Amino acid sequence: MSDQHGHGHGHGHGHDRGIKRALSGIKHLLTPHSHDSADKTDAALESSSRGMRVLALSFAALMVTAVAQAIIFAYSGSVALLGDTLHNFADALTAVPLAIAFWVGRRVATRRFTYGYGRAEDLAGIVIVLLIAASAGLAGYEAVKRLIDPQNVEALGWVAGAGFVGFLGNELVARYRIKVGREIGSAALVADGLHARTDGFTSLAVLFGAGGAALGFPIADPIVGLLITVAICFVLRDAAREIYHRLMDAVDPALVERAEQALAEVPGIKRVGSVRLRWIGHSMRAEVDIQVDHELSLVEAHALAVEAEHRLIHDLPRLRAATVHADPDGPDGADHHAPLLTHR
Repeated sequence: MSDQHGHGHGHGHGHDRGIKRALSGIKHLLTPHSHDSADKTDAALESSSRGMRVLALSFAALMVTAVAQAIIFAYSGSVALLGDTLHNFADALTAVPLAIAFWVGRRVATRRFTYGYGRAEDLAGIVIVLLIAASAGLAGYEAVKRLIDPQNVEALGWVAGAGFVGFLGNELVARYRIKVGREIGSAALVADGLHARTDGFTSLAVLFGAGGAALGFPIADPIVGLLITVAICFVLRDAAREIYHRLMDAVDPALVERAEQALAEVPGIKRVGSVRLRWIGHSMRAEVDIQVDHELSLVEAHALAVEAEHRLIHDLPRLRAATVHADPDGPDGADHHAPLLTHR
């Protein structure tokens, strides 16, 4: 028996199967809670709105940083600074596909897209990973080119200052995006934060390159650029892993253990079977199997399944809904799924 429920109503937990279960039902009825579809939708919309605010603020911060660097480039003629400025403009513009993904993800499910449009975030995450890879390739290319043909740079102090501003702006944006991305469960926003961090590393190359040139070592600029390229590759690995795990429906094993523990604590559940979790955008869904007393009526088993879903929604962050499948324990040890074995 499979049940998927909203919770904007009281549940019949009080029955004659024992004082413990009756007390649990009374406690449930007296505890203020609401998990109906409207509440779940509101929570999802709030997460999307928060993500949109992060993108708007970080877009503004990076545009200010990039414009300041562009002005300094006009006076210095630093090729390294030009590359960093273009990186910052590009990083600011990555907010556009991600904002579109957040907007698309807010659309309600349809008969074709029955789980909604949350996966749009993961598609945007792929675009961001490709942009990080392009940043690594461009940074490496510029470093090798400057190693072969060193460039003289004017106004080294201003160039170093612009590099520091670029690093500071990108790192602050990266921390902000990663923090909120993890809080709302958006792998794409985390990847975008890692992308900002790569551009911060590129800005460091400008800073150290200007310092080396000021000390009489112009070759320091391309050498540092190559080191920064290696650092970007490590960031690329982390961002790609985030998106790959999300596309493959991977979750933190600790969440599975937490779900199993929460279900085991529900009075009336004799055994917890398989627990499957998956992310859809920045919200999570669950499918679980539980074993209950074979003497329970359909109404009682339904109430137990509702309580199981209710406990999961309370205990697991970002969980929006759960499908609970209840199996009778069976005094004869019979396999109630035997007719399905030939179809697996």
